[in-house]
Amino acid sequence: MSDSNLTQLGGQKYISLETFKKNGLGVKTPVWFVLHKNAFYVYTEADSWKVKRIRNNPRVRVAVCNIRGDIKGPWLDATASLVEGDERLAADKLLDRKYFLKKVFNFLSRINRHKRAMIKIETA
Repeated sequence: MSDSNLTQLGGQKYISLETFKKNGLGVKTPVWFVLHKNAFYVYTEADSWKVKRIRNNPRVRVAVCNIRGDIKGPWLDATASLVEGDERLAADKLLDRKYFLKKVFNFLSRINRHKRAMIKIETA
């Protein structure tokens, strides 16, 4: 996908992240995201099922959607991985800027001691 097409997606609020179960069935989840260096970054709970499915199978699909997950554009095939370190910190700061409510979730995660994960999604 071209850089300009990715940039257009970057201006959206939600993408649907489809991860795949061991039996091949897809599970779609609307998520907040940020586009950084031609990759999507998604912040989620570390023990979520989507993280477990990505560990088992890095193949994913993404599409623009609304808050309810209604698809608003074409699906893109992609590969997902979990990231740490400087890459995670950079994406986290960008997500904080894009979504004011994420700061609230960060605070609640610290209080509840929920571990968070950063998912990097690279399109094919």
